[in-house]
Amino acid sequence: MNKISKIAFSLVTLLLLSPIFAATANAEPTEDVVGIALSNPDFSILVSALQKAELVDTLKGDGPFTVFAPTNAAFEKLLMELDITADELLAQPDLAKVLTYHVVSGKVLAADLTDGMKAPTVNGEELMFDLSGDPMVNKSMITSTDIEATNGVVHVIDTVLVPSNFALQEVDMEEETVAKTGLESTTPLLVAMLVTAGAIFFMVFKKKQA
Repeated sequence: MNKISKIAFSLVTLLLLSPIFAATANAEPTEDVVGIALSNPDFSILVSALQKAELVDTLKGDGPFTVFAPTNAAFEKLLMELDITADELLAQPDLAKVLTYHVVSGKVLAADLTDGMKAPTVNGEELMFDLSGDPMVNKSMITSTDIEATNGVVHVIDTVLVPSNFALQEVDMEEETVAKTGLESTTPLLVAMLVTAGAIFFMVFKKKQA
């Protein structure tokens, strides 16, 4: 194949594939912001926090919402700074204040951000954006942008945003454990009671037949 033929072949291939690339680029999102978090294992702590704070249904609403989503690594960094476990974080009374500080009403794409811009969050406090170098929201780097959802957009960040109205509190993890495992601990007892009742019924039934 000579040089002209190669160029012609490349142009034909590009023309044939361009509709496919265009369709992919313009594909409509199929997941809401919660679905995006659920589909990525790197957001598992975020998902657990949303479930614990009972914010899942809210973020599955019409929106639109702009969510700055911290990765598991971001949460692990916060846990080290606060010197607490993941369970202790999820048990915090002010957990919802932290999570809603990551949500802005409306759909804000990366192209909409400007250096020095402020944006009010659902928490009530503002976020500050610094685009003079690596894109930052407060002290967190924005590592991935414009993951579009059916009800908004998700941007990935490497540090959990902590609002000023969050106060770390001591929590009774023993109570949390009892509340979580109470049903599990009663299950074997219930099974044993049902088995015993069944055995007694069987013995009485056999006696009557005899």
